[in-house]
Amino acid sequence: MDRSTVTPVEILHRWQAGHRPLALDFDQLAFWELADDVRSSSRASLTRAFNINPDNAADVVRRKTDLFFALLDELHTFPVKSTVFLETLWNLWLPLAIQLSTEKQSLNRTLIQGILGGQGTGKTTLCQVLKLILGKLGYSTVSLSLDDLYKTYADRQNLQKQDPRLIWRGPPGTHDLDLGISVLDKLRACHTGELAAFDSPKIEIPRFEKSAWGGAGDRSLPEIIGAADIVLFEGWFVGVNPVADARLNEFLAGAPFPIFTEGDCQFARDMNAKLHDYLPLWKRLDRLMVLYPRDYRLSQVWRNQAEREMMAAGKSGMSEAQINRFVEYFWKALHPELFMQSMLEGDRVDLVIEILSDRTVGKICRAIDLKLSD
Repeated sequence: MDRSTVTPVEILHRWQAGHRPLALDFDQLAFWELADDVRSSSRASLTRAFNINPDNAADVVRRKTDLFFALLDELHTFPVKSTVFLETLWNLWLPLAIQLSTEKQSLNRTLIQGILGGQGTGKTTLCQVLKLILGKLGYSTVSLSLDDLYKTYADRQNLQKQDPRLIWRGPPGTHDLDLGISVLDKLRACHTGELAAFDSPKIEIPRFEKSAWGGAGDRSLPEIIGAADIVLFEGWFVGVNPVADARLNEFLAGAPFPIFTEGDCQFARDMNAKLHDYLPLWKRLDRLMVLYPRDYRLSQVWRNQAEREMMAAGKSGMSEAQINRFVEYFWKALHPELFMQSMLEGDRVDLVIEILSDRTVGKICRAIDLKLSD
């Protein structure tokens, strides 16, 4: 049999249907992990991203297989019959969870994984699936969103009086950075015997209710946990560093959409300056991955799709015009064409996950591999 003609998804479908794994299955899966003659450049990047090589390919396949079967009874909440889902599970979520577990083992404390991604890139789904898989590996995981660190409604009302440009929550300056640093420090300390130095033996994970105050949002009751092995800290500019003033001004001179006026340019400069305040928070990150749509404008398309789905289900939502203004406001603050690219050019990002126009996963690679391919 030509092993290249049997894909991993076909094998996974058979296993999902109740067939037991065969020795030939493992050989074929290992072949697909490594064979240069059947994999694309994207496949080669994926192999490098997860450090798969001829010496460990068989072990990687075995670990992924064990996890796949451990998850079977709990995958009913996801579209497990979808070929796309199975491809993403096998190629991204399983090896990423294994990689995180390996990284955690090298630390004597909680691992903080940063996840940078714009609206609609799949941050929530990624965190949900990783939490499930990591649980099978014996690790407790908690998700924390940058949204959970918003200042209170009252504080943001006062902030808007000081700077009327802050018409919505979201941009740099609308978050409680001291709260974020305190929470991450407590989480990092909870496995090193230092937690007793804090006032409480329990850790309060802040949560934010977006529907409060007519959609303006406010703090809700925190989630109380004892400890966590791994923290998935996600957000639309998590880990983003300020760019040099000269580079920002050169970018703004090209009047990138939706930045048109001098007021827009000054807003962008001020938001870039505010990023300096976030650097102490970013220093708590052990790793950083980027969910990277090649065209940043897709976020607007995805947000409109999500809103239409909500309204079709009988929930309230924004009009297309309102959504467009909302998304463009974020672009005016930190334009993804500049800030995302600057992150990929630096040395801070560990993993890049390309998001295609249909919201499926494209190339998975180390940031260095992405730079070399460009």
